[in-house]
Amino acid sequence: MSRIIGIDLGTTNSCVAVLDDKGVPRVLAGADGERTIPSWVSWAASGQVAVGTRARRQAVTNPAATVYGAKRLIGRKVNADDVSSFAHTAPFRIVAAPNGDAWVRVQGQPISPQEVAAHVLRAVRKVAEEALGEPVTRAIVTVPAYFDDAQRQATRDAGQIAGIDVIRILNEPTAAALAYGAHRVREGRRLIAVFDLGGGTFDISIMSVENGIFEVIATGGDTALGGEDWDRRVLERIVDEVFDQHRIDLTGIPMAMSRLREACEAAKKALSVDRETRIELPFLANDQHGAPINYERTITRDYIDELTKDLLDRLEPPVTRALADAGLSGDQLEEVLLVGGMSRWPAVAATVERVFGKKPSRGANPDEVVALGAAAYAGILSGDSDEAQLLDVTPHDIGIRVGDGGFAVVLPRNSMLPVRARRLFATTSENQKFVSIELYQGESQDVTKNRKLGQVTLGDLPPGPAGSVRVELVMTVDVEGMLSVTAREIKSGREASVTIRPSGGLSQREIVEIINRRRQEHSAITQLPFEGGGMRVTTREFAIARPDEDTEPDK
Repeated sequence: MSRIIGIDLGTTNSCVAVLDDKGVPRVLAGADGERTIPSWVSWAASGQVAVGTRARRQAVTNPAATVYGAKRLIGRKVNADDVSSFAHTAPFRIVAAPNGDAWVRVQGQPISPQEVAAHVLRAVRKVAEEALGEPVTRAIVTVPAYFDDAQRQATRDAGQIAGIDVIRILNEPTAAALAYGAHRVREGRRLIAVFDLGGGTFDISIMSVENGIFEVIATGGDTALGGEDWDRRVLERIVDEVFDQHRIDLTGIPMAMSRLREACEAAKKALSVDRETRIELPFLANDQHGAPINYERTITRDYIDELTKDLLDRLEPPVTRALADAGLSGDQLEEVLLVGGMSRWPAVAATVERVFGKKPSRGANPDEVVALGAAAYAGILSGDSDEAQLLDVTPHDIGIRVGDGGFAVVLPRNSMLPVRARRLFATTSENQKFVSIELYQGESQDVTKNRKLGQVTLGDLPPGPAGSVRVELVMTVDVEGMLSVTAREIKSGREASVTIRPSGGLSQREIVEIINRRRQEHSAITQLPFEGGGMRVTTREFAIARPDEDTEPDK
């Protein structure tokens, strides 16, 4: 069988690694020598698709058809506050799918974030195949620990569209801890934290490491907070300055916004090392009289810290809650590991030191450590390595709607995986044929503030008086954090029919349509790799989720 690669599918950049012949994980570089691939996808008018650095270079000349940050949209609803904020400055259009999911519109065609991510995954796989000289079809793909069920399923769907067998969805902080080699330092139990702030997401995981076993005790985070928010905050301020001075709204000029976005990101990277830098953008746009607007300004690190103080403040609550859930204080932790490109920002490191009361560790490249951990875990699953085991937890409460808007938790957050819970339901009327249950994920007692996973309908119930027919609903979350549901009628012991109507995501039929369409396009276009396009969805089917027979003990 082909090797299993480890893929860090990032918001800003993606990375691939593999276990070498000596059992050591190593990052694979592309033909251009680059060890990370920008998670950017660009569509040309001909339908040809560019991925990575080539796509990013087209952002200035083809901004409306160049998509980045798809990880911030995958598995999300278009009306989410952070999606709306992202859409305000994005040069491409973010639109609603028929089910309310956030999609993008490119050249008049709606495209799901899963398909955008699939293009990136294909490019990453191509790097691996060229570096290894052999076909690659299997991968471990990492996701933020705080991703919910819909976001995890959407990531797995992206892998299927890309033709990759996703062996396991692995949480990024857990992968990072494995790559750091936290289990090799010394004998005995160690308590550590992994602070992961990437381009678009933030995770914090508290874990115990002992005898090669990584046990996640608690996790938290914010899937709408990352380095791109720092970039956007500076960009928005400059847009306001230009408008105040010239009465020109740059948000309506895609090419100007692309140049400005690139300049803001470059300035942030420079200021992570230096105290000040300069932004110079000649001929950024034309004013009301047609004269060119030449933007020039010196930017300091202190200025960005002032603009983004509220973003820094958002880092502390998830950490505080994770420590509380773990029953620990910062001084009880032996080490805090920094992961993600935005962890290089001095104010972020200072915030971590203040909250935990200790200086964080920078023992690995924050852009590569997650992919390295995924490769190490691939070695464990394939049997090439047996030096570690991972025990993870559920990131969110999972429960059902009760009453007029209440939320009853069935599976509490930070439950050890895999985990299974049972609930009994009884009919409320005579000869009732079905019971309908709404599933949610989140932490609020107000069910409307949580994420709806879908609606479960238990059908084909036997006739009888009200309350005489009882159905047992079984919820299972596997080691990847994926939810499945079964049910059986108690009296007869026969399994009831279960229909899950998800609140979003792609159906299996839609995934197959995307794959088939791309095959047709690939046979028609032979110029560039990664051809593709969008898909218009007008109908929807719903998959039935049924796990295997009981294989794990109840927890």
